[in-house]
Amino acid sequence: MTFEVTILGSSSATPVYNRNPTAQLLNCNEKFYLIDCAEGTQQQLIKFGLKASKIDYVFISHLHGDHYFGLIGLLSSMHLNGRIKPLYIYAPEAIKEILELQFKHSDTHLKYELIYFAIDASKPKIIFENNDVIIETIILNHRIPCTGFKFTEKKRLRKLLVEKLESDNIAIELYPLLKRGVDLELPNGDVLKNSDYTTDSAIPKSYAYCSDTLYDESYFDSIKDCDTLYHEATFLHEMIDRAKETHHTTALQAAQIATIVGAKQLLIGHFSSRYKTLNALLDEAQSEFPNTALALEGNTFQI
Repeated sequence: MTFEVTILGSSSATPVYNRNPTAQLLNCNEKFYLIDCAEGTQQQLIKFGLKASKIDYVFISHLHGDHYFGLIGLLSSMHLNGRIKPLYIYAPEAIKEILELQFKHSDTHLKYELIYFAIDASKPKIIFENNDVIIETIILNHRIPCTGFKFTEKKRLRKLLVEKLESDNIAIELYPLLKRGVDLELPNGDVLKNSDYTTDSAIPKSYAYCSDTLYDESYFDSIKDCDTLYHEATFLHEMIDRAKETHHTTALQAAQIATIVGAKQLLIGHFSSRYKTLNALLDEAQSEFPNTALALEGNTFQI
């Protein structure tokens, strides 16, 4: 099953050449989930050959502009391009008022339905579940209510040993039960042991997205043992006072968090515009957590 994330933006609040503010596209089993939607996100989708029409779910972490100012443009373009299927938006409650005000004053009447789900930023909870993935909120510590999101694969059915099934002339109609881990007793009294005809599926993986936050141990349990952790790393640690003042994290702190929670891979982003090159941020994080990568525009990471 496909489980990967493509970075659409790596920058923080103010513009910088060749870096976009925050947005990511998660592909889970060819279903697409947009995580934050900063200014220019729709152009980034075009640039990297990703189809906005395939996005059915949008998750907005908080209402600072560098995380949602691109949403009105994306929604408008979907309308102009003939979208008719609903779009589901998981975001702070005020997003509905913000979008509807813009639609009102531009006399825009979408051809498709927007379905809103207000996020509670006071406690973590499951906000979405389908056959592929479970999505939970991560309660972060920022200047305004802010949540991250944890995406966890659903456990897949067991894998059939087709050659053995065929050689033993096992009826095809029994395959679905075997895939579900059932041992079957046949009319003649024989027992088909599930372990003889199937193997276990892969252990489900998880992706934790931590947008804007202070270093705060209160959310560490929510991201414990994640396979891939995206964590903001706005500043070098020499600017720890500025990070605290603005409720952000340093590259070193992001790496320390990855170590503490037992993440397997760390992606860092949301870089301050003061950094024209990013090698120092990467070096700082890798000094604590070697398996760190920069979450740069156009890069796709396997979870």
